[in-house]
Amino acid sequence: MKGQKFIAQIGLGYWGKNILRNLHELRVLHTACEVNPSTLKQFKKQYPEINFTDSFEHILSNPEIKAVVISTPAATHYEIVKRTLLSDKDVFVEKPLALKTSEGEELVKLAERKGRVLMVGHILQYHPAVRKLKDLISTGELGKVQYIYSNRLNIGKLRTEENILWSFAPHDISVILMLVEEEPAKIYATGGDYINRGIYDTTITNLEFKSGIKAHIFVSWLHPYKEQKLIVVGSKAMAVFDDVSKEKLFIYPHKIEWKEGKIPVAQKADYEIIPVEVSEPLKLELMHFIECVQERKNPLTDGYEGLKVLKILELAEKSIINGMPITYLSENKNYFSHETAIIDDGVEIGKDTRIWHFSHILKGTKIGEKCIIGQNVAIGPDVIIGNRCKIQNNVSVYKGVTLEDEVFCGPSCVFTNVYNPRAFIERKHEFRPTLVKRGATIGANATVVCGITIGKYAFIGAGAVVNRDVEDYALVAGVPAKRIGWVCKCGVILINKDKINGNVLGESDSERKIICPNCGSIYRLKDSIFKPLEERI
Repeated sequence: MKGQKFIAQIGLGYWGKNILRNLHELRVLHTACEVNPSTLKQFKKQYPEINFTDSFEHILSNPEIKAVVISTPAATHYEIVKRTLLSDKDVFVEKPLALKTSEGEELVKLAERKGRVLMVGHILQYHPAVRKLKDLISTGELGKVQYIYSNRLNIGKLRTEENILWSFAPHDISVILMLVEEEPAKIYATGGDYINRGIYDTTITNLEFKSGIKAHIFVSWLHPYKEQKLIVVGSKAMAVFDDVSKEKLFIYPHKIEWKEGKIPVAQKADYEIIPVEVSEPLKLELMHFIECVQERKNPLTDGYEGLKVLKILELAEKSIINGMPITYLSENKNYFSHETAIIDDGVEIGKDTRIWHFSHILKGTKIGEKCIIGQNVAIGPDVIIGNRCKIQNNVSVYKGVTLEDEVFCGPSCVFTNVYNPRAFIERKHEFRPTLVKRGATIGANATVVCGITIGKYAFIGAGAVVNRDVEDYALVAGVPAKRIGWVCKCGVILINKDKINGNVLGESDSERKIICPNCGSIYRLKDSIFKPLEERI
């Protein structure tokens, strides 16, 4: 493909015009696509030698076009990238990759399956000053990195199709991830929507990393002047990347000395200008894409890198909406949580567990493997849930409760942890523990009063109020709940108010042996004690 024009561009708007100029100068532009008639007319006049079209289909169907650069509004990225990959063409897409993590994951997998190059336009990673900043960190000139913060501020174009977080922050998130070489452990963001309700004009996003590094990103389009700075604070020196300044990179070798070993005193030093290559970052970025297409290389900012940034954006927005920090979970997590679920710090969740809409898992809680947590469920803090439990919608499981393996909690059932609560008296020190043993079932709308044990494979009827211990295999119902029979491990009622529903194997005045008609398990009832003799499931 060298020497050929093999790239098409879709979208010639605010940033697209700069891409068009560079692709034209690099002599690789085959066709440019724009659906706005007035914009198209303007560019045809400016670049009469370029082939223009208003048809996306024309680009997808043209075999001479091997790669496509997408610079359309963010809301269109997912659909355009998907259709382009399905047409067996390589893709460069401006940030963000998509507007949902699930969509980004789909695009990354599709690109892998089709053997296509997928690159995301995180331009600062190609900026010569940022590359030099990375070198300063790698060679140890700044010492141990302690804190990073960036300001991307302006009184420029106000958008209505996306908020400031999605418009400005992807650049800085991408750079910070590249500089620290790890993903954040926690994300906390705040924002204000002063012009259009629901569209944030200013946001501050805080990132905390396991290494101890912290970072914050301040973005706004309600600022009196343009500012684009990224500052790295190290143990030996501080570096400033100022993209608005003529000189782009500075180092401040300030030192902290301890007066009399007790009082820290800053020893200021003059800054140094770090020389960097003078090159247009966008051109370097597009040259990298061209190289990756021609040589079938993986881009520096590939789909997976774009996916990491996308996930942080999504969780930052979720943090703004919920008003609380979000624990970052990398894409290789071994369980599923819906995007509306809240998982606090210090929570352990087992493999293949699924947590659904609007549920909240509070700190210190441990959930086993292959559990199903329904919608609007509150668990914790410090609750222990075993393996393969199923907790249905609108259930509250409070501190002090332990569920062993395979417990079923029906819709809207409730556990208490204080026996005599008052709103105006603090009784956290009076929490009473509740244990639900293996395989027990708690029916819909039942209430379990704290301080009791529910035996294994017991069955609590719907709406019951349980305020005393329940034996293994017991069937209880009512308010307050009383034992009205016995159940098999498989859940079939064997005795209900002295009516035997199974097959009697042997019987005397004080002993009965009952075989379950469903699974064949055999039980003995003797002197009001129900025990299994042979369980077949």
